[in-house]
Amino acid sequence: MVITIGMLSFKKESDSTAYISTYYKQLNNFKNAQNKLLQCIQASDLSTVNDLDKIRKNIQAARNELKGLDFWFRYLEPIAYKKINGPLPVEWETEVFEKFEKPYKREGAGLTLAALYLEEENITKDSLAQLIKSSIAATETFSADSITSEFKSYHSFYLCNRLYLLNLAAIYTTGFECPDTNQVIPELRLMMQSVEGIYSSFNESFPSTGLPGNYLQIYRNATAFVQSQCANFSAFDHFTFIKDYINPLFLLNQKLINQYHVVSKSLVDYSLNKKEITIFNKALYNGQNSKGIFLRVTDEKALAEIDRLGKLLFYDPILSSNNSRSCASCHKPTEYFTDTINTTASQFNRQNLLPRNAPSLVNTQYNHLRCWMGNTYLFKTKQRMLSPTH
Repeated sequence: MVITIGMLSFKKESDSTAYISTYYKQLNNFKNAQNKLLQCIQASDLSTVNDLDKIRKNIQAARNELKGLDFWFRYLEPIAYKKINGPLPVEWETEVFEKFEKPYKREGAGLTLAALYLEEENITKDSLAQLIKSSIAATETFSADSITSEFKSYHSFYLCNRLYLLNLAAIYTTGFECPDTNQVIPELRLMMQSVEGIYSSFNESFPSTGLPGNYLQIYRNATAFVQSQCANFSAFDHFTFIKDYINPLFLLNQKLINQYHVVSKSLVDYSLNKKEITIFNKALYNGQNSKGIFLRVTDEKALAEIDRLGKLLFYDPILSSNNSRSCASCHKPTEYFTDTINTTASQFNRQNLLPRNAPSLVNTQYNHLRCWMGNTYLFKTKQRMLSPTH
């Protein structure tokens, strides 16, 4: 689009009207489906089979509308999404420094939990309605300026798309977030068709940074493949779907992220290696730099000495008050750095058992927080070993 002001002309990068209009249209459709579901619940008699069936149909109708928004919702605000389609009623947030902040609950709500709740005994209308009311309230988050401003540029699209492709391989085809396995493949079909519409509107709004023809052709082939598959969840050819379609699409999306110099405002995005071209490579995910607090140490001899000291302290019982316990007493190297013999590890006195087990330390260098002190760094480990429970 060329814009002329006086005698000056310049090219405007994009007009996001089509893209954001697609978003608002699907958002409004979902809101209407939610409200219809809530009205159905409030007018129903939960003791009758017919009314329960009506509620289930309305839940599924709302889920179908949500499939057109998952592309954006899961990336743009994943915490709010748990109120809309949370897979668990309660999730404990343990990624905190427990020395200063106690773990807290994140309570889920929404469509999945409502469907599961209908299968329980002694259900109440108020409890069922509350799950949907929480979902409706959370959906308003996605109308906020902080969310809709993302549609003014192309950057968040490619990050949404990356997560979408990973989720196609991980959760949308595995039944993780769908309570009825009979609906996994039908919902997958609806979602992929809806995202094809998102692609089209995005390319219309951002032609200079849009998806190329080879990407769109592979995606159409992937959609056709899903359509050709049996609706039986257990018979779906996950391997071919991921190998021949999702992985090639992921490769192209990663190249576009680099080609278009996509910028993220979220630190979470930096846990994914944008240079990695396959979802099968472990180097794709960098949850935590294994050097931890020693990240700025570049002297290899100094790093080797730190490693030697850490190993020495891990096996040395001198840090315990009775000089008889070490880290390896509970995290046994011969048992995957945990204790597979006892239900839980023994207490400091070696007579009683601890109330919880000793977690495995395999790959613990990638966990930035660990156990009640909050991390695995040497100083904190030393403090923990001095605790009377060890």
